[in-house]
Amino acid sequence: MQKFGGSSVANAQRLERVAGIIYSCAKKGNRVVAVVSAMGDTTDELIELANKINPDPPEREMDMLMSTGEQIASALLAMAIARKGRPAISFTGAQVGIITDQHHTTAKIRTIETKRVHKELSGGKAVVVTGFQGMTKNKDITTLGRGGSDLSAVALAVALKADVCEIYTDVEGIYTADPRIVPDARKLKCIDFDEILELAARGAQVMHTRAVEVAKKYDMPLHVRSSFVPKEGTMIMSMSKDKYIEKAVVRGVALTENEAKITIADVPDKPGIAAQVFNELAKVHVNIDMIVQNVGCDKLNDISFTVAKGSLQKALKTVKDIGARMKAAEVTYDDDIAKVSVAGVGMRAQAGVAGRCFSALAKARVNIDMISTSEISISCVVKKEAGKKALAALHKEFGLSRIKQ
Repeated sequence: MQKFGGSSVANAQRLERVAGIIYSCAKKGNRVVAVVSAMGDTTDELIELANKINPDPPEREMDMLMSTGEQIASALLAMAIARKGRPAISFTGAQVGIITDQHHTTAKIRTIETKRVHKELSGGKAVVVTGFQGMTKNKDITTLGRGGSDLSAVALAVALKADVCEIYTDVEGIYTADPRIVPDARKLKCIDFDEILELAARGAQVMHTRAVEVAKKYDMPLHVRSSFVPKEGTMIMSMSKDKYIEKAVVRGVALTENEAKITIADVPDKPGIAAQVFNELAKVHVNIDMIVQNVGCDKLNDISFTVAKGSLQKALKTVKDIGARMKAAEVTYDDDIAKVSVAGVGMRAQAGVAGRCFSALAKARVNIDMISTSEISISCVVKKEAGKKALAALHKEFGLSRIKQ
């Protein structure tokens, strides 16, 4: 199984290069299924066009529109492979039997029917599948959320019982930090599923979180590598029994600038209030990241939480309705924030990591707004303007430029 991101298929020249990768792999006797994203900035351009037509477009129609980008890429790639002398066929997610639920723009895969793919592979063809999309039982097109081509590839790899799922992108693998922000970041040879899950959920843009969750569940090894440079990349796999995890407490740091904070001020301090807020947000499919509840006076609390910027308006509408019913003082938001995180399986057995994080940020004169922790990660919300400085400070604090592979 191979997956190629939008930058890998951005133009005719890059499509030719990808076709060469697939052709070479198939020539070695491998049965190849490739999943592709839309070319270059196609997805962003479609979103911009839709917003010009309707600032609040129906989600079903957005799925109809957004699915076209991957169809263009898959058909062109199949043509390029065929030109090299290898029979190839392109399919949409619906044509290969990727069945999802009915939640447009954020659908979840229910089942995959692999009969058609196996038939074409048995006939000697390379199969190219559109990423990011599927179909409901009522035959409506759905999409899996931004970055969902990773999920398509991993789910198909599991369904087809592939040996490995190769994720081709424009970087050579997974680094200790974004090398565009931290120049001395180093590429990792291997990383544990749990570590990459934490980093992906906290802003590292190499892998889609839901894709890693599926890979971990079914123990599907992932190989993140470059489609531009023929080098080994980074393996993502279960490493819980490897002594390697003792070599570095923190394995990577991540930054996201794509979140916003919402605060409901002066809500009643009584059981069930938080449940009511977050149950209502769940009903409109708003995912919550960090949550902080501050105990105030006069039996009133403030509840603050973060959401993806893309969900901000939907979340605000819901929260304002809830706030009015609860007679909250006000609902405010801040979309000028960043979240910086550290993650590493070694944190499970190491004390003092939090103190080192906070000390490093203090030395860099970065103020912390919110804090969230898990067994193997620590995240801090800071002002957006301080995000990159915070990332560099944490990378330096834990010596990640010198990390042993």
